[in-house]
Amino acid sequence: MTTVTDAIAGMLKALAGPRGVRRDGSITIGLIGRGIQLSRSPIMHELEARRLGLDCVYHLLDFDRFGLPDSALGEVVQAAATAGFAGVNVTHPFKQAVLPFVDELSINAASIGAVNTLVFRAGRVNGHNTDCWGFAESFRDGLPGALVGRVAQFGAGGAGVAVARALIDLGVGELIVVDNDRARANALAERMNANGSTRIRTETDHAAAVQSAEGIVNCTPVGMAKYPGTPFAANLLAPRQWVADIIYFPAETELLRAARALGCRVLPGAGMAVYQAVRAFELFTGRAADRSAMAEHFGAAA
Repeated sequence: MTTVTDAIAGMLKALAGPRGVRRDGSITIGLIGRGIQLSRSPIMHELEARRLGLDCVYHLLDFDRFGLPDSALGEVVQAAATAGFAGVNVTHPFKQAVLPFVDELSINAASIGAVNTLVFRAGRVNGHNTDCWGFAESFRDGLPGALVGRVAQFGAGGAGVAVARALIDLGVGELIVVDNDRARANALAERMNANGSTRIRTETDHAAAVQSAEGIVNCTPVGMAKYPGTPFAANLLAPRQWVADIIYFPAETELLRAARALGCRVLPGAGMAVYQAVRAFELFTGRAADRSAMAEHFGAAA
């Protein structure tokens, strides 16, 4: 009978293939998550490394592909560190679940309570959050001058807490958090209310949340190729509003398509994906990444 440990060993063996997990003079990194075969992280990191004269290999540690249960998360983190990875990115659904396997959190990650980047150094696992900065930079670039008096955010998971922190930093006056898991929404509100002056409250009525807001952010997986649809009825939107989505595959989600058709300003998830990778690349390699180049690498994977 195959055990979880056997499955992890098989995963690393499969990844080794012709490119190898550990290679002299190379930087090996990866992404831990579920349903991540369409991720553009590998090409972004590998091409930026090549541009800087570095040898980088980026592997997808996909729990779905290798049939691993969520309970194997700690073993996968340890296996990657032991195999010689410089670090790994972490995505849905593990950004909060990975916290028990981190030795030290950056100030930013500790404040947010979620991690999307692990760096392995001297036998220790260091956790960082680059999603927060990534969303904030994308918002400044893509929605300049957008009104932020009241914003409705759908989703309070690992990405959601990072985006909430970013929205607070962007000066949102009131943040309305909606999540099917009311306890998770309450936990986000409690954490963020303790860390800033922005008023944060939870809501279960989708119509009330959307119609009272100047802007809406989707931080749920609804809209991904794996989870089609919209997180709320799109006919609740009005042209006066802006709509942001953190999903980048597909490039334009059903929600953004409906919002654009109504005349709303929209912010696709590509910007956040690129900017979080810029900061993660610097953590993995110690080298500064070029934003414009990383955006070109992202587009090359389309």
